[in-house]
Amino acid sequence: MWKSLRLIMRYLNYLTKAKSKYHIHSPFVFELITRVIENEFAYPEYLKAETTRQEMLNNHSSIEVVDFGAKSGNKSYTSSFKKISKIAKNSAIAPKYGQLLYRLVKHFEPQTILEIGTSLGISTIYQSLASPQSKIFCIEGCANTAEKAQENFNKLSINNIELNIGNFDSLLPVILKKIEAIDFAFIDGNHRKEPTINYFEQCLSLTTNDSVLIFDDIHWSEGMEEAWSYIIANSKVTLSIDLFFMGIIFFKKELSKQDFIIRY
Repeated sequence: MWKSLRLIMRYLNYLTKAKSKYHIHSPFVFELITRVIENEFAYPEYLKAETTRQEMLNNHSSIEVVDFGAKSGNKSYTSSFKKISKIAKNSAIAPKYGQLLYRLVKHFEPQTILEIGTSLGISTIYQSLASPQSKIFCIEGCANTAEKAQENFNKLSINNIELNIGNFDSLLPVILKKIEAIDFAFIDGNHRKEPTINYFEQCLSLTTNDSVLIFDDIHWSEGMEEAWSYIIANSKVTLSIDLFFMGIIFFKKELSKQDFIIRY
């Protein structure tokens, strides 16, 4: 209950600071809001992803879930049996943000995508459908959840995803050695301050001028807000956009250092 109340207070604080595109003086950000963030076109690929979500919501079978993240309450892991429908309801990316991910990937056309925290694969499907020519490297901590994600990929005949299973901390360095540059990353893994900063700093060495990094749930807790503040203060980050449930950073040297809070 207290966590929910604190999140509501953070959201109200966000609303007081958030601006519309008409208060933005950066041409790059104005165009991004107009063409991507506020784009209401119903791409046909949305239906494929949302059909998969509905199948998961209708699946009431249980699997053993191993949780390495913040909700496990410690730095090791916990396990419990959960219904797939509950995982889809509580852990999968919301349609609004899955569709935003789709539009961002479609707009920036990345060759290499990194995803930390795949769950049932809904967010991965959105990214894959937006850019079938991309190579997507993703990590899911729980083998049983990853198995369901892979089944979802197979049903849609998606073959540009390399799904890695295991602890994010040990797997990420291995995956990064396979990648020349990170064009696009969606970081939705261990929602604690230290791991989030660690993932950012590891990815930083592979970013380019055109890289786009997205962090999920940047206001989920005080620790995540501190991690977001740390990330956007980095000298290599030239632009950040706070959408409350999602934060986006850019590294374009031609842009002056600015941080935006945008109503979404």
